[in-house]
Amino acid sequence: MRRLPLVLLPGLLCDAELWRHQIDRLQDVADPIVADLTKDDSMEAMARSVLDAMPERFALAGLSMGGYVAHTLLRLAPERVSHLALLDTNFRADTDAQRTRRRDMMSLAEKGAFKGVTPRLLPHLIHKDRLEDTSLVTAVMKMAESVGKAAFLRQERAILGRTDGSEALRAIACPTLVLCGAEDALTPRRLHEKMAGMIPGARLVVVPDCGHLSTMERPEAVTQAMREWLSA
Repeated sequence: MRRLPLVLLPGLLCDAELWRHQIDRLQDVADPIVADLTKDDSMEAMARSVLDAMPERFALAGLSMGGYVAHTLLRLAPERVSHLALLDTNFRADTDAQRTRRRDMMSLAEKGAFKGVTPRLLPHLIHKDRLEDTSLVTAVMKMAESVGKAAFLRQERAILGRTDGSEALRAIACPTLVLCGAEDALTPRRLHEKMAGMIPGARLVVVPDCGHLSTMERPEAVTQAMREWLSA
């Protein structure tokens, strides 16, 4: 059986560890490839770097910021995406309040307090009941340290510059999975319900007892949903 190339787009301050369970468990049906989204400071540059580095046609999954990059990539080259998964993400541009929070975090990092960024974000990233899960919290912190301050600032600049993705959603014509944690504090369930409603034929999956980093918090449920999506 031919394995489908599966391009995985990490979120802000995330790397391949975000997708570790999916990489390990989906290799019988897919060839997972994690994109590097640390080098560019615009959504278009990130999307073009993915297109330049990846096979001609591939399945595409993005979580959070990775979903923003996926929206941009679909505007640039929709014919190259065979399957699409949008996880814990948002199709809208930031609100003024969200922009202010991002700039505050960037200012904190630029002042030399980069290690203070992730502890401040944790209550927004994972379910409140998992904040005492040492293994999960340590993995999230290590990812952030691995990505580093310079890449974090580039990624935040890219996010600040993104535009509304509604038009791209309505034009999607491939099997699409929209998934989120039921208690996602950053990109709430209602956004995913709206997003799924805008994409022709999209399947919505809401993972219970789960926050924003669904692939790490509830890996078995997410991997199963992705397995079913890849078979579509």
